[in-house]
Amino acid sequence: MKAIKDSVHDHIPVCDLAADLLDTPELQRLRHIKQLSTVRLVYPSANHTRFEHSLGVYYLAREACSLLGVEGDRAKAVRAAALLHDVGHGPYGHQTEGVIERRLGRHHDEVGDLLASGELGAVLESHGLDPGEVADLVAGEGRLGQLVAGELDVDRMDYLVRDAHHTGVPYGTIDHSRLLAALQFRDDDLVLSAGNVQTAEGTLVARALMNATVYRHHVSRIAGAMLERASERLLDSTDLRPEAFARMTDDRLLGALRDCPATADAARRLEQRDLYKRAVWAKLDAVPEAVVAADRDEVRAFEREIAETADAAGETDVSPEDVLVDTPGEPGMPESSTRVVVDGEVRRLADESPLVEGLRAAGRAQWRLGVYAPEEKIPEVGAAAERVLGVET
Repeated sequence: MKAIKDSVHDHIPVCDLAADLLDTPELQRLRHIKQLSTVRLVYPSANHTRFEHSLGVYYLAREACSLLGVEGDRAKAVRAAALLHDVGHGPYGHQTEGVIERRLGRHHDEVGDLLASGELGAVLESHGLDPGEVADLVAGEGRLGQLVAGELDVDRMDYLVRDAHHTGVPYGTIDHSRLLAALQFRDDDLVLSAGNVQTAEGTLVARALMNATVYRHHVSRIAGAMLERASERLLDSTDLRPEAFARMTDDRLLGALRDCPATADAARRLEQRDLYKRAVWAKLDAVPEAVVAADRDEVRAFEREIAETADAAGETDVSPEDVLVDTPGEPGMPESSTRVVVDGEVRRLADESPLVEGLRAAGRAQWRLGVYAPEEKIPEVGAAAERVLGVET
């Protein structure tokens, strides 16, 4: 059996199935998609890829199956799903996910068509696996699918530790070994065994701190918003098909943006880290509910109205492309529904841990609405955004 050296889990044993999957173009593409996308503009060492993350998830799934007594073809299918769980991601990962969902009507976890055809399907079938069954596991369906996509999935266990390692922050260092050892099934639900409320709390705290300091850093949010709008303009301005867009790598997308006149300036700004700045950065209680809950079409309408208002009021020309409204939506904490055994009963973490409400309050306090614009247009855009959105700053 082969082994691959990993920066987080040391040596990862690779079974024949995994070795064959790793050699496919679909898995190799993940070498060229950064795990943390625009976060690396904040943390320079965060250059790890979705390929190495996928290996880490495969390793943890292998360990979980062993500890849970999952064997044979069922374990093989879980290992395959863990290795393939990110194969549906587009360039820059989550930063282009909304564009792909709107254009193709599918989430990155919906990989049935991708696994059913080409080399991936052939490899899975050659090892006696049904590609449709593996796709269902990637989507988190069924009893074992919870290991791949759920509140206690091995995906989260790997990315928290890996992202903390590569950014250099201490906040994501969860005890994944204890988490794996505590996993058990109760009535087909994946839960943590008795005595592990604090184990679950540790994961929740790690995720909350990583959100605040890494995943939702304002520079990454600005760059992400710029990238998403530029991707939409690229698809609207060229004959690039959404299917081809979704299969790009980071560098290919940046090159396409650079070669398109409608997106060349955005590509230059992203490449040189010459980003828009914050014209508005407002707390949750200062933002009307209608703005917090605004959908994509409403956000675009806000941007056009802010641009028109700013253009009419100031001496600087302001176009809709100069205004980006970034609303994270309603604050939430899905991990709080993690199930833990307490006094012999399966209970939700939110019902057992006083920390949950405190972390929810912290999430609401950290929530920010952002309106971004080129630095020289900040005064006009900021004033117009406050009037149009009804934001109190």
